[in-house]
Amino acid sequence: MPSSAAVISGVQKLVLYETRARYFLVGSNHAQTKHRVLKIDRTEPKDLVIIDDKHVYNQQEVRELLGRLDLGNRTKIGQKGSSGLSRAVSAYGIVGFVRFLEGYYIILITKRRKMADIGGHSIYKIEDTNMIYIPNDSVRVTHPDEARYVRIFQNVDLSSNFYFSYSYDLSHSLQHNLTLLNMPFDVGKAEPEEEEEEVHEQSRQDSFDIFEDEGLPTQVVLGIRNEPYAKYVWNGKLLEKIKDIVHPDWLMYIIHGFCGQSKLLIYGRPVHVTLIARRSSKFAGTRFLKRGANCEGDVANEVETEQIIHDASVMSFTAGSYSSYVQVRGSVPLYWSQDISTMMPKPPIRLDQADPYAHVAALHFDQMLQRFGSPIIILNLVKKREKRKHEKILSEELYPAINNLNQFLPPDHCIDYIAWDMARYTKSKLCNVLDRLSLIAESVVKRTGFFVNRSDFYSHALRPDERWGDLGGYVTPHGRMQTGVLRTNCVDCLDRTNTAQFMVGKCALAYQLYALGMIDKPKLQFDTDCVRLFEELYEDHGDTLSLQYGGSQLVHRVKTYRKIAPWTQHSKDIMQTLSRYYSNAFSDADRQDAINLFLQVFQPSESKPHLWELPTDFYLHQKNSMELPYERRSYTYWWSEGILSYLPLPYDEVPCEENKNKVTVKKLTRYDESIDIYAEFFKPYELSSFDDTFCMAMTNSAREFMPKTVGIDPSPFTVRKPEETGKSVLGPLTLLEAADDVIALSRRGSSAAAVWPRSNKASKEEAVLQRKTAASAPPPPSEEAISSSSEDDSEEDKEDDGTVSQRSTPVKLADSGDGARMQEDVPHHPMKETYGLNLSEFPAEDDMMIYRRFVHLGQNQHKVERTGQVSDPKHLENVINLSPVSYFTEDSIYEVQLPKVDKTSRELFESHIQTGQGLVRTLCREDVLMYREYIKNRYM
Repeated sequence: MPSSAAVISGVQKLVLYETRARYFLVGSNHAQTKHRVLKIDRTEPKDLVIIDDKHVYNQQEVRELLGRLDLGNRTKIGQKGSSGLSRAVSAYGIVGFVRFLEGYYIILITKRRKMADIGGHSIYKIEDTNMIYIPNDSVRVTHPDEARYVRIFQNVDLSSNFYFSYSYDLSHSLQHNLTLLNMPFDVGKAEPEEEEEEVHEQSRQDSFDIFEDEGLPTQVVLGIRNEPYAKYVWNGKLLEKIKDIVHPDWLMYIIHGFCGQSKLLIYGRPVHVTLIARRSSKFAGTRFLKRGANCEGDVANEVETEQIIHDASVMSFTAGSYSSYVQVRGSVPLYWSQDISTMMPKPPIRLDQADPYAHVAALHFDQMLQRFGSPIIILNLVKKREKRKHEKILSEELYPAINNLNQFLPPDHCIDYIAWDMARYTKSKLCNVLDRLSLIAESVVKRTGFFVNRSDFYSHALRPDERWGDLGGYVTPHGRMQTGVLRTNCVDCLDRTNTAQFMVGKCALAYQLYALGMIDKPKLQFDTDCVRLFEELYEDHGDTLSLQYGGSQLVHRVKTYRKIAPWTQHSKDIMQTLSRYYSNAFSDADRQDAINLFLQVFQPSESKPHLWELPTDFYLHQKNSMELPYERRSYTYWWSEGILSYLPLPYDEVPCEENKNKVTVKKLTRYDESIDIYAEFFKPYELSSFDDTFCMAMTNSAREFMPKTVGIDPSPFTVRKPEETGKSVLGPLTLLEAADDVIALSRRGSSAAAVWPRSNKASKEEAVLQRKTAASAPPPPSEEAISSSSEDDSEEDKEDDGTVSQRSTPVKLADSGDGARMQEDVPHHPMKETYGLNLSEFPAEDDMMIYRRFVHLGQNQHKVERTGQVSDPKHLENVINLSPVSYFTEDSIYEVQLPKVDKTSRELFESHIQTGQGLVRTLCREDVLMYREYIKNRYM
């Protein structure tokens, strides 16, 4: 099988050309070897007329076409002054087409930024877009309200957390995408063709024609394009008009949410940790305006979060090692809302409709069973004890609804309900919140399992772990699959939910690293580089989702619940609460209108009221309530047909006929550009940047978190003290500066050694300022304050019992005397810890001369000319030319002679390669004796 079966979109670079009568959109692949052309009519004032000739042009053909168009659209034949074809804009993809009250607009992506890489498949963030009006000014029929609709539409900032990929389906999980590679297809023989030919699901019933390339095994899928999952696609309605007209290469689906990637270095081995959050486009909106669920079972603030771990040293979906874990957050699936007519910090919760048979909850969990399988585990974090009923209203309604649905499900696949008052436990001095969450996380991950595309290693059987033996999920010959999902909610699904999801993700991360052979036990400790990196990723994830839904960043973070947050955090929490309140009171209504218009929930028309004239958008999101007669589903058989027969596996991922028809299979050769991930990622045909290609901008555990001192354990799984982390160390120094600091310090006396290398002045002043203000600083926020400050999920009530205040942490002041004056300028860092040695006396002058010469050589090494010819002696007077002492005749920073390998080494290497491919040679007598000796010494 080739390295990847995902089809790379053939349209990655676009240029829009303009004439008076038409727009010509020329799209090409990244190598610019294949081109496609869209013709958009500009003479239609209100209709969208697009022609796709489906022809694939080469570079010469498209130049000739543009030349003929330029010549044919000039005002007079032979006129040289004005061109008939002008270049309007360059772009990277089409977001879609939209119409308000006049003609259509086209939205193009004009700037992008690479955010992550999964097996060579790049994920981009939209940085900027361009909205272009299509009809010509001569046929434009103006409308007075058009400009207002355009402003509302552009309130959805496409440069804020919208993501896309040319070759990876972001709307589905990694487990779903890799399951397609192993899905059986009925393969029929077909003759190779020069043009790409697609077999659509509408035209095929029972079989698929897949080109069998010579030399490959039979039944190999060389190209797959999957239908996206509509719930997480945000431009589906904008592309609906052209979906059946143009070639699929033109269609590019975007998701909204969060995407972040960090690099975990395990003794130099790169492991990428990727976090992808997909926000639902159904029943989407802002905090107080979208609560509960609509009549189709879609809930507010529904986000699917997936953490992907993969070994970045192998770039292939079939040969690499990948693991993923998915969890979900979403509002309580009931008909409920909050009255915001009189804006207050905690508007009262009310149940809008009676639903005695849990119809809306049944629709919601039917969707989850179809996408995730079983078990569905609900972690409900809302309060259970309140003097004045507020959050408790939701728990009292949700629990009976779950019991009603469970009585009709098979006992093995019932919905699990876990209710835990996280706010009350936070204020209690008898319970550690994160310890309790870690117990819940352990039980959840053991039940759902996780996805990994590698079968268990022999080391897991040789040294078994008790946690690994109880792991759930579904074991396949290719690895493991996650079955079921954890669904976490509080009231807003922001602060408490994010902390709970982090703890579950941390537990799953340990199992994922263990499954990939990175650690020897599936358990990770706090204050390690690995968990610190993961926590930072999750906080960015939580802040982003909180801004999108609540209007501010997180109020309470993981450090808050660990009770190690700095004393300044309390004032930040107050500011975030005020920011959230202001956003909810004044800007959420405009944002809600923009979302409704962008998602085409509301489509402007002359025959109906304008968007800003509607008293409510209830009926826009509850469309079934307007249909008469409304057919209700069965109250007992509340799930879709066919789901139960495949549980615990999700119905969307099993190899059944219904799912097979959602896949487009392409006839390709194994050398086709549209599946060549190597050329797509490394781009050997162009001069590319090393930093861009290898994602040097991502967070790196060794660079960001590991201490910079000598003699420490470089493992990212070692527990470190907070002051040891790389975050508290200033920027890098030059070797000469470090040497001067050591010399100056040794002259002053190294017995009192407190070392602070020279660095930027701002960091020094900040450190001094923190020490001066530490004594007069207020105590850190108490546990009561932690819980009583207004939180995402409704502010905590102060009347609960069991509160306890935390004493302020004592501050250690510097000693008096001469040492105090020195410590006023520099913080206390032992010389042994900083430089790895203690200087007892000033180094000899000869030693310092040798050291300075070494530093000078290192600084001037890059100035040596490759040819060795000095054209300007004055320019190179400081360069030290050395005669080569290497074994190789050519050995420099520019080139090196290839080493000569003897025959024995080659045979040994070939044997090693064959063993990796499964061709194990017969063991000779010496090998058997050696192995027996090893077993005897190791185990006997």
